[in-house]
Amino acid sequence: QVQLVESGGGLVQAGSSLRLSCVASGRTLSTYAVDWFRQAPGLEREFVAHIGQGGGVTSYADSVKGRFTISRDNAKNMVYLLMNSLKPEDTAVYYCAARKASTAQYAYWGQGTQVTVSS
Repeated sequence: QVQLVESGGGLVQAGSSLRLSCVASGRTLSTYAVDWFRQAPGLEREFVAHIGQGGGVTSYADSVKGRFTISRDNAKNMVYLLMNSLKPEDTAVYYCAARKASTAQYAYWGQGTQVTVSS
């Protein structure tokens, strides 16, 4: 069993940066691809960023491309999301989720961390 815990959220002004962390416990995260999602009030959860098992493959939603960077440190069982040039529309609860690279179904989800960007 893997438990994912996000941290690093907070209240910031537009244009600021935050780095979210997702730490795994219970099992190594190195065999899982990890994605970040976010959900704003009244909206559906949306994909934000993806990183492959080894960290060499990444992808981003168009809305965050060029501003957000996903990375991982498998030795520490950590995945990060560096968010630069934050906008009010980035306000949401951010979740990390892990899945085996060969599957589309997510095996584990974190509880989320709130990011609020004021204008």
